[in-house]
This record gives sequence, C-alpha cells and structure tokens, in this order.
Amino acid sequence: MRFVFAFLIIVHGLIHLMGFLKAFGFANLNQLSKNISKTMGLFWLFAAILLFITTLFYLTKDRWFFIAVLAIVLSQILIIMSWKDAKFGTVANIIILMVCMSAYGNYIFNKKVSNETTSLLKGVSVNNDSIITKEYLTHLPEIVQKWIQNSGVIAKEKMVSVWLKQQGALKTKPSGKWMPFEAEQHFDVSHPSFIWSTEVDFMPMVKMVGRDKLVNGEGEMLIKMAGLIPVVDEGKNEKINQAAMLRYMAEMVWFPSAALNKYMTWEPIDSTSAKATFTINYKSVVGLFKFSSEGHFLSFEAQRYYGAGDDATLETWYVQSKSFKEFDGFKIPNKCEVIWKLKEGDFNWLNLEIIDLKYNVK
Repeated sequence: MRFVFAFLIIVHGLIHLMGFLKAFGFANLNQLSKNISKTMGLFWLFAAILLFITTLFYLTKDRWFFIAVLAIVLSQILIIMSWKDAKFGTVANIIILMVCMSAYGNYIFNKKVSNETTSLLKGVSVNNDSIITKEYLTHLPEIVQKWIQNSGVIAKEKMVSVWLKQQGALKTKPSGKWMPFEAEQHFDVSHPSFIWSTEVDFMPMVKMVGRDKLVNGEGEMLIKMAGLIPVVDEGKNEKINQAAMLRYMAEMVWFPSAALNKYMTWEPIDSTSAKATFTINYKSVVGLFKFSSEGHFLSFEAQRYYGAGDDATLETWYVQSKSFKEFDGFKIPNKCEVIWKLKEGDFNWLNLEIIDLKYNVK
C-alpha cells in the first residue's frame, strides 16, 4: 500500500502539470476548457513540484507531511479556481490529507515516547563492575538457580538496562482478526521500569499506535488510532499499576539477572516451580514461574486485571515460552504466546518474537 499511495501522489502531480503545459502552449489539452494564464501556469507547475517532493519525502523521510500540507493547500486552491475541469482532484487531496494527518499524529506520538524514554533512562549507569558469581544465587530456590545459570548469567556483568525489538501479531478480542505489529522496548532494571511502544497494522494505510509504561510503580496505557484518536488512555490507578508490574515481572525472563535484585523475592513451590514477589514502593504483585527439570523457563502465570477502567476483572494471565535464542551471550525465550484464561475459554491474544536485543546500552 505504501507504493500505491506514492503512485497516487505522483499521478496527482502529473495532472497538475497539465495546467502548466496548457498555459505555455506546450500541449493542446482539450480536457481543460478554461484558459490558463502563464502566471497561473507557474502555480500549477509549483503545485506539481511540491507533490513530487512530497512523494520523495514520503518514501525517504519521517516528516513528509509538512511539505504535503503546502502541496495540498496550493493544489486545492487551483482546483477551486478551475472547478469544472479539476474538481475530481479534490478526492486525491482528501486521501492525501487523511494519510498526512495520520502520519502527523504518529510523529507526535513517537516524539512523546522518545521524550519519555530519555527521561526513563536518564538515571541509568551502564559502567558497572558487578560480575555475577554462583555465590549470588545461594538464597534462591534451586530451580531458579538452574534457570539463571542456564541463561548464561554467571561470570557476566549484572544487567542494568535492556533494549529490544519485537514483532508478532495480536487480537483485541477473542473473535477478532490477527493484526501484525512491531514494537520497541526499553527497561531500566536497577529501578524497575519500562517503556514499550508499538505500531499495529489495523487496516491499509492506518496504524494503531500504543505505549505501555511502568515508572515508580505506576503504570500507564495509551492507545491511539491513526496516532490521533484515543482508544485507551488509562494510568495511575491500582488496576493499571498491578498489570504493569506483572508485565515487568513476566518479561524479566529476558534479563534474568534482575531475579537477584532486592525488589524480587522467591519461594519454592516444588522441584520445577517457584512463586515470585515483586515489590515497588511497598506495593507487591505475585506470580508463578514454571521451569523444565533442566531449568529452562516454560511459563509464567498470575492473576492480572483484564480490560481497562472500572470494568477490569481479575483473570488468569498466562505467558508460555515457545523457543529460545541467544542474544549477547544470554539464552532467553525469544518466542512467546500470551493467553487470557477466561471462563468462556482461552484467549490467545498475543504472539511475539524478539528479533533484536542489547543489554547495558544507554
């Protein structure tokens, strides 16, 4: 669809050239019944050039919408002045404007996320000399020790920050369609917090953008259609806080040395499972980790709030590992399924894959 839209802008620009060609007598165009002065012909040429530049910027730069607005305004003025011959160009301008508005909304959204990420990582110090040894693990349940050792943590620096990229598909309801998404996430592991931002292919040329975050034990969820229309805007209430804290704890399997931090406590359940408690600012959440007998992470389960607002209900939230991959010398689950275990049946709402990951990068 990206190239189809670019083709539309180019064709729209070529049609504007017709006004220039007629004004200067370079072509006999019967489609244009109204005489066009040479001065106005230059305006038609300028509009065409702006549309061609818009196409180039659309394919190569993020801020293409700034020049697109100039092109649309000039184009529409010229169309109104030659309405009988050029009125159908308004349809093209409306399409371009709608995509332009969505792109601008996404730009503002991404700028907000970038500023929040900068603030989140401001206190991260990646210059640490803390090398993890087996002695660091002695207070943990035996199966948790196996998991940390199998992950490759021993004899390496403690993880203080994480950056990763994801791809996958999600549903907004059990009967909904799968929608592809890409996401980027930053973690401050020393001061447990994260910012996750995503773009979801909702429909052709329209993306749904979202941001989840946890800072100082407070969660926020923001989802916008086309970067402009709020779908979900929830934050700083106990249900969202609990959900964000549980998310951090589940995703800790991607940076296993976090299990050693003081905000985590562990209790053995049996030979292959352990209960974990995550505490920030005197607020705690609890989840169950299950492992293979060799110590490979299998699943995480907790009671998490499903939905948003006052209607959110406590339901079983289940994260299951599907495969493992090594990043920066650490073996972690790179593919996961996320399932809500509802009374009506299991709702597999998210399938994700980590495609890139780096540790201790500010």
